Parts: sequence; C-alpha cells; structure tokens
Amino acid sequence: MPQKARIKLISQSLEDIDNVAAQIKEISEKMGARVRGPVPLPTKKLRVVTRKSPCGQGSHTFDKWELRVHRRLIDIEAADQRVLAQLAKLNIPESVTIQLKLAA
Repeated sequence: MPQKARIKLISQSLEDIDNVAAQIKEISEKMGARVRGPVPLPTKKLRVVTRKSPCGQGSHTFDKWELRVHRRLIDIEAADQRVLAQLAKLNIPESVTIQLKLAA
C-alpha cells in the first residue's frame, strides 16, 4: 500500500545536510516515487554573548558566539517498502539528524 513519507533533516553543517538531501531525492526518483523538496526551512540562530573580562574592571568587551541549525523538509509520495529500505541503507554523517513520519 502506498504511503506518504515526510523526512525532516536537521544539521549544523550545511554541506552535510545538502548532500544527504540530494541522495534521498536521487534514490526516491530512481524508485519511481514522487518527491517534493528539499524545502529549506528557516535557519535557527542561537546566540550567546559573554563578557571577556572575568572581573568588573576595564573596558566593557564581549565575545559573541553563534550556532546555526539548518533544516530541510522532503515529502515522498507513493513511498513503498523498496524506497524505505533503500533509504535505511543510506550512509548518513553523524552531524545530520533525521526525523521520518509515515502517513497512509
């Protein structure tokens, strides 16, 4: 029975997430499934500002740190067992997190 699969990719590395998204799209199209995406979702920017000087003396100088979290969304229609089995065999870097939701 054909299913719909929604794959959400999350990573701090832009290159890794784009490579994985391209591999998922290529595998799905080879198997004959319709693919939408990868849709880039807004990048989360986590900022931390810290004071350079440990004491209260001197000029007020700060260090600014930023962590960017990139996200991509891929929808696969008519995803059968063959497509999902091929996606499970995919070599994924540790920096990429995958969330998979199946719907009938």
